[in-house]
Amino acid sequence: MILVIAEQRDGTVNRATWETIAAAQQAGGPIRVAVLGSPVDAVAGEIAAADVAEVVVVSDPALQHYTADGWVLALQALIDGEKPAHVFLPHTYQTRDFAPALAARLQRPIVTDVVAMKDVSYVRPVFQGKLQAEVAPEGPAPHLITFQIGAFRGDAVKEGAAAAPVRKAAVSIDASKIRQQPEAPFKEARQAVDLSQAERIVAVGRGIKGQEHLPLAQQLAQALGAELAASRPICDAGWLPMDRQIGSSGQTVAPKLYVALGISGAIQHIVGMKGARTIVAINKDPEAPIFEIADYGIAGDLFDVVPALVAELNK
Repeated sequence: MILVIAEQRDGTVNRATWETIAAAQQAGGPIRVAVLGSPVDAVAGEIAAADVAEVVVVSDPALQHYTADGWVLALQALIDGEKPAHVFLPHTYQTRDFAPALAARLQRPIVTDVVAMKDVSYVRPVFQGKLQAEVAPEGPAPHLITFQIGAFRGDAVKEGAAAAPVRKAAVSIDASKIRQQPEAPFKEARQAVDLSQAERIVAVGRGIKGQEHLPLAQQLAQALGAELAASRPICDAGWLPMDRQIGSSGQTVAPKLYVALGISGAIQHIVGMKGARTIVAINKDPEAPIFEIADYGIAGDLFDVVPALVAELNK
């Protein structure tokens, strides 16, 4: 049995949760999905539409706000009771916060940032995406596996013929063992953006030439209803904040549309956006590596192409 740990915030299911359910469906076998928080009845009902065996609700006042301690305590008790063969999680900021501690508490192996599955192993990038490693976890079950955002298609989740049953787990939390004080996620960076949730992204690279040209990219983003992002050199130069960076040292995204403006396509950037459903590349160098993965490519000067696109989109 595969136990999927869903992630939600304020009653909204993280898109990466659906991708993880899709991975579990591809793996085969019975699937249970655990939803933590308080209250989460609406979220559990939404997830129950998927083709899963059961949705398990872990609800406790101590879980109203996320803390690593609270999640580890709750999931340890849940996993001990459910005895799954595998625990699948989305590779999000939240998962990276608590999953290593959970694996240590359970004394079980964890394989992170998985992009594909084989018979007895999991494929994950190494050396900033330059190579891929096949990892076969050993030891008794369960094995903990986190899936890279965009590795599986969330819209590929199979729906059940009827809603899956929803059960409340008999898990209680000792609030005195929670050491952290809950705060709003990323409170210290109020302007931060989670690009992993964006459906459309316009990203700029060195080809934008100067910070004074960023408004051109912003116009295209506004016309598309997209978020503005960048490759590492743009953020390193301070032209855009670091929370807008995409790549191996930034965010990993999988939008429906990704427009790359003046981005050559270095592997460090590609590993962060290759999961996009449709990639449009605009670059004056027809030999730029970005064209190798682009669905649509325009070999031209972005300062000529982008204004024409904006004009057409605004008609």
